[in-house]
Amino acid sequence: MDATVDSQEQGDPAKHPQLSAWLWKPSYAKLWWSFIPLWWAGMAIATRVEVLESFYRTGFAGYLNVLFFPMTALMVLGIGYVRERLDSFVGQGGATPQGNAGASDATKRIWEEYDHAMEDVAATTDMFDPRSGALWIGNPLNPNNSGYIDPHTGKHR
Repeated sequence: MDATVDSQEQGDPAKHPQLSAWLWKPSYAKLWWSFIPLWWAGMAIATRVEVLESFYRTGFAGYLNVLFFPMTALMVLGIGYVRERLDSFVGQGGATPQGNAGASDATKRIWEEYDHAMEDVAATTDMFDPRSGALWIGNPLNPNNSGYIDPHTGKHR
């Protein structure tokens, strides 16, 4: 057991992926990050230049606003980093697989819980079940319902 603890303590922190490797190293990432300030500088200039203003008001420019929004680039380029980072947390499985007996017991227990829950649902939605509350009270077949008692004889119909 000491060997296991020691191997975990000696873990090399350099094994973790670097965020900069995903956000800046690829050429498409550099190109994307370079165009973001150009796009927004152009939008600032568009307040003074009529031709640019007419372009920045188009629907296509609206899509480019989303594309060149810095958080969009951060989220899209960070996907690879997050995937690689999460993959480093997943280790090899050391447990023994559960046999069919354990799986069938778990399945039986789940079905029993389901059947019990469905009995409760059926009891509260069945108008012929006294556990359904207001549905049972308003049911004309309920012996306690005034519609079930014949007003002329005072007896149940």
